[in-house]
Order: sequence, then C-alpha cells, then structure tokens
Amino acid sequence: MSVEDNMSSELHGDVPSASSSKGFSDRKELAAFAFERTRMPMVVADASDYDQPIVLANRAFLELTGYTAEEVIGRNCRILQGQGTSPTDVAAIRSALIEEREATVELLNYRKDGTPFWNRLHISPIHADDGTLAYFFGSQIDVTEQRKIEALEASERRLLKEVDHRTKNVLAIVESIVRLSKADDPHLYAAAIQQRVQALARVHTLLAESGWSAISLEEVVRQQIAPFATRRLKISGPVVMLPAPFVQPFGLVLHELAVNAARHGALLSRRGRINVEWKAIPNGNRIKFKWIERGAPNDNIETKKGFGSILIAAIIEKQLRGHVERNWTDNGLELRMEVPLG
Repeated sequence: MSVEDNMSSELHGDVPSASSSKGFSDRKELAAFAFERTRMPMVVADASDYDQPIVLANRAFLELTGYTAEEVIGRNCRILQGQGTSPTDVAAIRSALIEEREATVELLNYRKDGTPFWNRLHISPIHADDGTLAYFFGSQIDVTEQRKIEALEASERRLLKEVDHRTKNVLAIVESIVRLSKADDPHLYAAAIQQRVQALARVHTLLAESGWSAISLEEVVRQQIAPFATRRLKISGPVVMLPAPFVQPFGLVLHELAVNAARHGALLSRRGRINVEWKAIPNGNRIKFKWIERGAPNDNIETKKGFGSILIAAIIEKQLRGHVERNWTDNGLELRMEVPLG
C-alpha cells in the first residue's frame, strides 16, 4: 500500500478546519500527497500499540535516515538511537509520550550507515473523533550544521567576553560537572556535560532577563522540571526569592533531580508523580526544601544512585553551604535539604 493510500485509510480525527467544496475524501488524499512530498522528514506512529511502531514514513525521512520503507514500517523510532544518544533526551521524549503532549527535543541520532546527525525532533499526539489517542506524529530537522555554527559562535563569544565576578560562580559549577562526570563512551561523556551546561544556560537566561536580580524559587523549579514533567508535578510553598548567586547552582540541582526521576525514578511510570515543597525560615534566612517521588517502578534501589546524586550533594554542601538528606525507596527518591540564602 502506498503512503497516500495508507494515510487515506488510517488517519482520522484532528481534521484541519480549512475545507473546499471537493469533500472530505479529497482533503485526505491531499493531506497524504502533502505528507509524502514535503521536504521535511515526517513519520506517524501507532499510539495504540505498546511499542508505537511507525506506520507512515515520507520520502524525506527515508532520505535523511538512509533506510527503506520496508526497514522502518513496523519498527519504533529508537532505531535511530545509538551509543552517543543522550539518555536524558530519550527520557524527555518518553515523558512527553506518556503524558500525551507535544514536545521538541534535539538529540543525537544515527543514519543506517552509522553516520551521526543532530535531530530536532518534534512530536505531537493525534486523536480520533472520540478523543482517544490514535497516533503520534513526528517531524525531524537535521540541525547538525546549525549546531556547528552555534558552537563556533559561542566559542568566539567566550573568547571575546570579559570575565567578571559572575563567571567565577558558573565556572565553579562547570568544573564540578567536568570533574565528576563519568562515561566510558566519549559521546555519552560529551552529552552528559552538555545537558548540564544547558541547564545552567536556562537559568542564566532567567538571570539575564531579570538584570541579575533575585529570581523566584517557583520559577526556577518549573523551568528546570518542565522538559520532563508538567501535569505530574505538584508544587507548594510560599514566595521565596533566590539571590542571583544561588540561582544557577540551585537550578542545576533541580535539573539533576528531574533527570534522575526520568531515568530511574517516578517519571518512568505513568502513575509516577513528583511533589516539590518548601518553606522559609525567616529568622535564619534559610529555606527547607523537599523533593518527594511517588509511583516509581519497583526496581533495585542501587540502580537509582549515580553521578547525579554525587553532584547534588557536592553543590548543596560545598557551594550552597547547605545540608541534604536522601532516601531511596521503592517509590523513588525522597530528598530533604536546608540551604541558607545569604
């Protein structure tokens, strides 16, 4: 069956609002034609199947990946993953699929011949007329060259930028990341460092937009956890403003907690939830912070402990001059910390 015929018989629901006098069948044929002929690589996966196999792949996708239609139909898109693919990126994709929401993730993929390329993957759910989830749509953009240009420009900016007192705090965190990161594969090592530096960059943007003034704790929490969970996150606590020097290390701690939950803890499960709570201690200018996971898969607790927990402890105790207590349960990680804000 051709792509056009298959799409005409398979796709339903989420019909575009624009129409003409030619009727619904013509619109489906036109949609199938556009899907096949567009220059953007695209696939459609069956959401009703546990493994979510590809049921449609257009010509641009086959040209990008080097596979034939026979080699991709019926298989999961993970065939594009390889040794250098970041588990953090995979966890972000998995979370979006579980929560049935749109997401865009840039990750390292591999063509059939093993050539790596950076893929800007966008996924979105497609629902049937009765509202049930039917398919997942995925589009891909090869951003390898863009990444090279951005890396070059970033390198040039770093060389030209005057080093000031704010940089010392950031460099101390990066030094910890580089020193503590461990991976046998160079791609995984690079990806581990890159993900954490990107987490720093996100909170750096918050600081830049605020003129390097204090940032609300809730804003930092939501920003760092959003790539991994939205509807499965519960936040409670008073308004607390984090001083500028605390924002980046605190943001990295939250990133590590979210990554750990996505890879080993509660966010692996559809029923998994994360509760984040805090309260201020006015007299001592301190905060007490809780991270509680519920509904993690019942797994070996030792597999949930790793570099992330080491980095978390190092940042909280050495850079933030706080105290942390961690407990790994069958539900996931329970973490409590107390940190001074001045």
